[in-house]
Amino acid sequence: MPNIYKYLVLILFCFFSSNCFSQVYKFQTTSVSLTFKNNKGIWDSWSKPKDASIIVTFDGNKNRIIVYSEIVQLFEIIEYIPEKSSKTEDKSIFICKNNDGEDCQISIITLKDQGNRKEMYIAYDEKIINYHIKLMK
Repeated sequence: MPNIYKYLVLILFCFFSSNCFSQVYKFQTTSVSLTFKNNKGIWDSWSKPKDASIIVTFDGNKNRIIVYSEIVQLFEIIEYIPEKSSKTEDKSIFICKNNDGEDCQISIITLKDQGNRKEMYIAYDEKIINYHIKLMK
């Protein structure tokens, strides 16, 4: 009978410890550019990329993405869209709400044909923010 308790404790330990380890990814931005919709509903040209050194965290267990810009941007992940993959890119898409309650879509794209360079797009109805990002170790 004591062996059963040992196994039960071991199983419970494994179950709870696996839930305690969160998947948190940290990124560092290298540049940022923007585009806006004009009065006719057409997207303008992208702004010239500006250097930007900002930390971005993706926390899958807490369902949030945080961009530590001058004004911290907190995004609650509402829905995970299945990852899309092609010969040239991998794309992860998240439907989110920002800290002001606005809906947006965040896409993290790995460009395979450009040395696995990563970009993050935060798309609202009227603007899109593009960050070039690197995974931090």
